[in-house]
Amino acid sequence: MDFNVKKLASDAGVFFTRAVQFTEEKLGQAEKTELDPHLENLISRADSTKNWTEKILRQTEVLLQPNPIDHTGARIEEFIYDKLDKKLPSRMTTAELLGQYMLDAAKEFGADSPYGSTLITVGEYQKRLGGAEREFLQTSAAAFLSPLRNFLEGDWRTISKEKRLLENRRLDLDICKARLKKAKQAEAKAAAAPDFQETRPRNYVLSASASAAEHELRVAQTEFDRQAEVTRLLLEGISSTHLNHLRCLQDFAEAQTTYFSQCHHHMQELQRELHRCANAVGAPHSSAASSNPAFPSDHSSPGASFSACDPKPGPLSMEPPATGTRKAKVLYDYDAHDASELSLLADELITVYTVPGMDPDWLVGERGNEKGKVPVTYLELLS
Repeated sequence: MDFNVKKLASDAGVFFTRAVQFTEEKLGQAEKTELDPHLENLISRADSTKNWTEKILRQTEVLLQPNPIDHTGARIEEFIYDKLDKKLPSRMTTAELLGQYMLDAAKEFGADSPYGSTLITVGEYQKRLGGAEREFLQTSAAAFLSPLRNFLEGDWRTISKEKRLLENRRLDLDICKARLKKAKQAEAKAAAAPDFQETRPRNYVLSASASAAEHELRVAQTEFDRQAEVTRLLLEGISSTHLNHLRCLQDFAEAQTTYFSQCHHHMQELQRELHRCANAVGAPHSSAASSNPAFPSDHSSPGASFSACDPKPGPLSMEPPATGTRKAKVLYDYDAHDASELSLLADELITVYTVPGMDPDWLVGERGNEKGKVPVTYLELLS
């Protein structure tokens, strides 16, 4: 118990001495040992890395989980399962939940009704979108969020601890420098105004005090240099951290690209399915192609429309008409899904026209000897 009290008193004295030195430095009343410029740059770079990593991590979490309440609940759930060393259960995404509601509603309204069958179609694609979103969230959490969080909770804590220790060593060094300076000033003052009756005792005490201060300074300098080297080695590891985060960022961008590509593909398929079913039952459907005067609306009866919902679709003739062809600029890349479609590259020019009985959201495109169906939404018709 006595040892703990003595240690507590000693630590309190050291803390107070450092606080006094720090305050005097801020007030400009004490000299401060400057760190090596290279070490200063490393510290500044590490601080920037930590600050921006925190911001990127928080905003990415908001992007993946926009609702703050859900985000907090997910973090608490993740923390509990991590402490219990159990696998986090997979949760339904909002799109999957919406799709399930649509499927349940279709059962009650009747799957044979137009509304019920459409609910089933849209609900299935909503579940596909939700599945793609869940896969994207899992990939992003594992490939991007976890490495950033591990850096902040692991490497950065070690770096911060060593930085604080370096600052304490610097304060101790400056305290020793100040003590030595005061001891030398007192010794010089005594030599300038000697007291002939007590010259030897006082000079001896002052000399001993200066020698002790010099020894303390050498020890403090050694400790400071050692801690500066340890901190420098840790801070130089930030370059490796940047390389690791670069790979994680590339993985995140790739996961994002895959996710949006899957969503775009699913929505294209849903749009086709809805148009085909609408044409099969003769439902009116507006489109850019049918309203364009350059492409006359010459559709045959609804039963002759090109539709997956029509049990007996008739073959389409893709021969160009005598009039009505136009030039079109491709807005986005498009990959053909079957032999009847034409793949497109952004910014290229193609010739387009419509034929009787074709889905109004599609045109026939020609590029040299290649010919096939192309979606209207990917084109900008030129005058």
